[in-house]
Order: sequence, then structure tokens, then C-alpha cells
Amino acid sequence: MSSDIWKRAEIESPCINICVVHPTERICTGCFRSIDEITNWGRMTPEARSQVMEELPTRAPRLQKRRGGRAARLSER
Repeated sequence: MSSDIWKRAEIESPCINICVVHPTERICTGCFRSIDEITNWGRMTPEARSQVMEELPTRAPRLQKRRGGRAARLSER
């Protein structure tokens, strides 16, 4: 669901309204932007936004890493 209020003639935000910052990677689990990128998005130049947009797909795998879970904890005993 998008809002017509925020439509502008510029590179759209990659926000998908899942705004949770990963505790280790410090990027949003929804759009993969850093806190600084999210905060400054409205003030960024179109070139800076394009650069961020190009980088986002490379950030997604950073959140796919498993931390080990129960199996890892059991194997450490």
C-alpha cells in the first residue's frame, strides 16, 4: 500500500514499511538501508540515492546469515 502524499518526482524510497534495524548489521531488515541513509534520504542528491539503490541488493545476504540457533548452542556443550 503506497501513499499518494509522498509521491514526488525523484528516486522513490526503497522502504517497504518493515522498519526493523538488525542488531548486528545495523541496517533495516526491510529496505537494507543504514540509519543514516534512512534519516538523510530526503536531503540526498539523486546521484547519492542512485548509489545507495545500486548497493542495496548486495546488503541483503548480510541478513541471511544464521547465528547458529539451538543446534549451535548444543554442540558447544
